[in-house]
Amino acid sequence: MQLIGMLDSPYVRRVAVSMHLLGFEFEHHSWSVGKDQAAIRRHNPLGRVPALILDDGETLVESAAILDYLDERAGPENALLPAQGAPPRKALQLMAIATGAADKGVSQLYERAFRPEDKRHAPWVERCRGQMEDALQALDAEAGAADSEWLLGTRWAQADITVTAVASFLHEALTLDRARYPALMQRVARAEALTAFGLYRLPFFTPQA
Repeated sequence: MQLIGMLDSPYVRRVAVSMHLLGFEFEHHSWSVGKDQAAIRRHNPLGRVPALILDDGETLVESAAILDYLDERAGPENALLPAQGAPPRKALQLMAIATGAADKGVSQLYERAFRPEDKRHAPWVERCRGQMEDALQALDAEAGAADSEWLLGTRWAQADITVTAVASFLHEALTLDRARYPALMQRVARAEALTAFGLYRLPFFTPQA
């Protein structure tokens, strides 16, 4: 299999870490949605990442769909998202909050990267920042309330992977105040110290305790 996309995307990174944990071998194409847009669009007409090219030539796009496929291939005993009942609902809730925060972070970055300074709409940027910070506060509360080694039990799973990938991305890209999210950042630092995250490290990330 071939994974397309740079690791500075939390969506690409959560797929790469998941593939490693599930034991899937893959080739990584670190293509930029900027300079490699034409190449990416040959596999995803939207020009977005991640895209996963399967061994039979089929291409999957959008990280949630890719993760669902990987769990199906891995089987219920190894899947990173619980199969049924309350645990998967809780995991999906945490993942939705995390990816929502990532979306709001990306909106801020795009405003900075693609609009001239005199065209930027400060109230919009502030609204996105507030939504992102509220989401992170909610994740921090969940991290602090969890009485287990990982967010949803003694085995780390997709909720931990997604929350870690997103929080690390936002911290590095938008300079979060770590002191505002102590429980969340403590869990993120522990996950970042693991081999799976170390192999697919953000290019600018240095783990902090």
